[in-house]
Amino acid sequence: MNECELQGINHIALVCKDVARTVDFYTKTLGFKLIKTIALPDGSKRFFFDIGNGSALVFLWFPKAPDASPGIASVKPEAIEAMASVTPKTLTPKTLKASDIATAHGSMNHLAFNVPLEKLQEYREKLLSKGVQVTPILHHADVPSGYAPELDDTTLLSSFYFFDPDGILLQVAATVREF
Repeated sequence: MNECELQGINHIALVCKDVARTVDFYTKTLGFKLIKTIALPDGSKRFFFDIGNGSALVFLWFPKAPDASPGIASVKPEAIEAMASVTPKTLTPKTLKASDIATAHGSMNHLAFNVPLEKLQEYREKLLSKGVQVTPILHHADVPSGYAPELDDTTLLSSFYFFDPDGILLQVAATVREF
């Protein structure tokens, strides 16, 4: 039971290394609208993207932020390569393991954007045409392996993954049936 009157997520805040590169990726590659930029006296910056329904994706930039730690605080870059090689015919628990995308306790593993199921393939193709390496569409299912080889009655959600310029694992997902 929800003890608060939650109305969804207000914003998610992530840290980027290069403001211009991040703004370029999210506006030009993903088509997000930049709605606000704030420069603070300490030199840090905040910039906000509209992600629909009153929610924002916020990027923070800090002049002296430590370098990223792939495999600890974020997914290793090799994970997309491993996932990209999987096809519905080769999809097994051995070819796509949860350990391939494991991150440390307390870390953010990935950020998923909700889209209509009928648009999923179109959005994947748009990213491919812009040179973004994406996984095949995966059908997350209520089966022992966690994935169905194709969309079927066990599928909970269908999605694909890719990285942003800072190595943040992003997922474009469509709910197929209620959890």
